Amino acid sequence: MTTQAVQTGRIPFKGFHTWYRVVGDGEEPGKLPLLCLHGGPGCPHESLVALDPLAETGRRVIYYDQLGCGNSVAPSNPSMWTVALYVEEVDVVRQALGLDEVHILGQSWGGMLAQEYALTQPAGLVSLILSSTLSSSALWAEETHKLRMQLPEDIQARLTELEAAGQTSDPAYQDAAMEFMRRHVCRMDPWPEPLAQAIANTNIEIYTTMWGPSEFYPTGTLRDWSVTERLGEIRVPTLITSGRYDESTPAVNEVIRNGIAGSKQVIFEHSGHSALFEEQEAYLQVVGDFLERVESGR
Repeated sequence: MTTQAVQTGRIPFKGFHTWYRVVGDGEEPGKLPLLCLHGGPGCPHESLVALDPLAETGRRVIYYDQLGCGNSVAPSNPSMWTVALYVEEVDVVRQALGLDEVHILGQSWGGMLAQEYALTQPAGLVSLILSSTLSSSALWAEETHKLRMQLPEDIQARLTELEAAGQTSDPAYQDAAMEFMRRHVCRMDPWPEPLAQAIANTNIEIYTTMWGPSEFYPTGTLRDWSVTERLGEIRVPTLITSGRYDESTPAVNEVIRNGIAGSKQVIFEHSGHSALFEEQEAYLQVVGDFLERVESGR
């Protein structure tokens, strides 16, 4: 929860509208706004609202629902959901909201998007926070396969059987995949309402088109995605975060840390993929300290 003012609105984009939410009235001297890119693909901004209290530190915290999900409604069109579309949308949001200088935080798929955006060398990007993300879908698939092999044998067998039969849309497949989610996406019981709401409201067309039927089975257009070889082109201060039990494993994050010169890595010891909820106080402290260090060094 936050005591700060909240403003919402819509920005024209591609003949539709991108919905946004701004927490806070402005920036204190020396502070800069934080633009937050949600995960999925297709999982709306509620998955990030645990970041609201950062607005209490003298900066705006800005969210938006990427086109096609949440409040940014668009008709069914699988060919529309591309990395290029969502990179362009980041720029459109920045321009519409006057974010000439900005920090960007990307969570999961949002971190992939943040890396893609940073690689365009946009003016005014001051820092990156890459939260529980990846730089290579192939490595992610390898690492999540190892985690999948730790599931009970009957669940593993059910997943494999349904994948082989092409029945990944069967509710039985999603029920089996939920055991993985409870171990590696969010370990809280019950899940925080905003996170549960965001997962429930994910645009499945976008998710399956770009990623696949589950976190550990990438079959969509991002299945061969990688920016690992280009990480050295990212030259802004970068913080990399993940949870000890995260599907974004230490091996995945180590590749990013080694690739981005001067980047810093923090692992939250009691979290899965959702440290911003699972260890909210510690997460906000780490992110807030990072933003202040970047700003004090400018």
